[in-house]
Amino acid sequence: ELERRYPELVTPDSPTQRVGAAARTEFGAVRHVVAMLSLDNAFSEEEVAEFDRRVRERLSVEDVLYHAAPKFDGLSLSLRYEAGCLVRAGTRGDGRTGEDVTANVRTIRNVPLRLRGAGWPAVVEVRGEAVIPKRAFARLNEERLAAGEPVFANPRNAAAGSVRQLDPRVTARRPLSFFPWGLGEVSEAFADGHSKSMEDLGTWGFAVGPEFHSVHGLEGCLRYYRDIAARRERLDFEVDGVVYKVDRYADCDRLGFTSRAPRWALAHKFPAQEEITTVEDIVPSVGRTGVITPVAVLAPVRVGGVTVSRATLHNEDEVRRKDVRVGDSVIVRRAGDVIPEVVGVILERRPRAARPWHMPGRCPVCGSKVVRVEGEAAHRCVGGLYCPAQRREAIKHFASRRALDIDGLGEKLVDRLIERGLVHDPSDLYQLKPELLAGLEHMGEKSAGNLLASLERSKNTTLARFLYALGIPEVGDATARALAGHFTDLDAIMEADPERLQRVPDVGPIVAERIRAFFREDHNRKVIDKLRKSGIRWPVPERTAGAALAGKTFVLTGTLESLTREEAKERLRALGARATDSVSRKTDYVVVGADPGSKLDKARALGVEILDEPAFLELLG
Repeated sequence: ELERRYPELVTPDSPTQRVGAAARTEFGAVRHVVAMLSLDNAFSEEEVAEFDRRVRERLSVEDVLYHAAPKFDGLSLSLRYEAGCLVRAGTRGDGRTGEDVTANVRTIRNVPLRLRGAGWPAVVEVRGEAVIPKRAFARLNEERLAAGEPVFANPRNAAAGSVRQLDPRVTARRPLSFFPWGLGEVSEAFADGHSKSMEDLGTWGFAVGPEFHSVHGLEGCLRYYRDIAARRERLDFEVDGVVYKVDRYADCDRLGFTSRAPRWALAHKFPAQEEITTVEDIVPSVGRTGVITPVAVLAPVRVGGVTVSRATLHNEDEVRRKDVRVGDSVIVRRAGDVIPEVVGVILERRPRAARPWHMPGRCPVCGSKVVRVEGEAAHRCVGGLYCPAQRREAIKHFASRRALDIDGLGEKLVDRLIERGLVHDPSDLYQLKPELLAGLEHMGEKSAGNLLASLERSKNTTLARFLYALGIPEVGDATARALAGHFTDLDAIMEADPERLQRVPDVGPIVAERIRAFFREDHNRKVIDKLRKSGIRWPVPERTAGAALAGKTFVLTGTLESLTREEAKERLRALGARATDSVSRKTDYVVVGADPGSKLDKARALGVEILDEPAFLELLG
């Protein structure tokens, strides 16, 4: 009552913040200054040994101290604290941008709203996993069953769904826990390694479990893995493996990153769980790029705590190699404890009526011809954006965060727009009007206004994002950036022959042919023309600046005032330069912002040219 009458008295750590705020219509976005990267996986002791060998060689040491921890199976979160108070919480998302779930995370009982003790930095991002312990999960399902509500399949799905509730009051009623496993952005260093960081997090009020250990070398890692594997079922939380991290931060800085994962960490996954079931049918599924994948429809079976009723068969060659037929008894595995797949057929159980499967000659969705490119395993529908299956996925991809980033255009809204005949290809999005949106279910005046504003903002983009948004087969965001940096002009890319395309780094013969085939299709050109006429635009870099920076390698350290780190990297890529995460003798420039890290010292030691922010902006042009 006091806080209602005197809102200025509300503090971030008030007990009322645990109750849950009012419901929202959508989640906002959270940008990760330090990317939340995935980890490389290992499924055997040999792969762990190879990881340890690479680490020792790069560090020129005989023995490495590792920080070992369980790999929690929940929802990854990043919690930002400023002056000791929780100010923001976000999901991993695509690693660069996640969803703002602050109001929900405040309701998790073991998340400190204010850090305890002292010695914490002015800004610290604590990363970890939101989970529902096994015993709490069992009680939750018992309660739901008694109330006539559907039960959750497993703790992981329950935790992820609970955190992503639009109504935080629902989250507050779920038995969630948060376990930290690492750090994101930190304003000043407070520990020399992962183990010390975890100790400090424990003193600041986080639930740091007893399963975290420092281990020496390969043998220490494997002993830890075997111990956790032996006790896995007795632990009160789901784990799907263990994680090894080189403990000392100085060593981590030396090891650096690949484009998708740190070189100093590895996830050692537990063996996949398997069960036997029956193939009731095999159906073709059409993906975003037209790839047709055979999917086994299975008699439902519980595998690793999840009911599996469908499993991928990958392609026709795989179906023939395994000789999977409708009616067969098969072994089903959750590979990596996540993706269901058919491992093999139990031939001695095969019924006489078992029916072989063949790839259809026509697309099951649009009736277009199905083709297979020489040298490829995949079959594709040639219907392109005219194929409803591809249309839906193509529009979702076009609007995704790494593409045109159209906030508010979710999967259900895309489905409604297509069902109503309002959108047939991405260019139709920019013809939407308030009166067209007014008749859609759950689309109020405010939501319609927000969507149209987001569409208008999306018109200002980059060539790399636009290329990625088109959904060209084999062209991910990295290849799109390489194409944009090399050509700088869309028309030049559209007219380039395979030989010119292969001059772009990472573009080989197959990718070049995919790009060429995409732009050769008349309907794709028409869609691109309509998109450009709708007002989509991107900055065209000066040729002189581009020539000066083409092929140069930059490393960024510290915080820039005028643009984010990702924006700086995009500007560099657009000019043909490379942005990497570690300093070496091959680095041309190190760009230094506020509070730089150890990369500055290394640049000085190697004699690499150092640029402050004004000099960097001048170089960009």
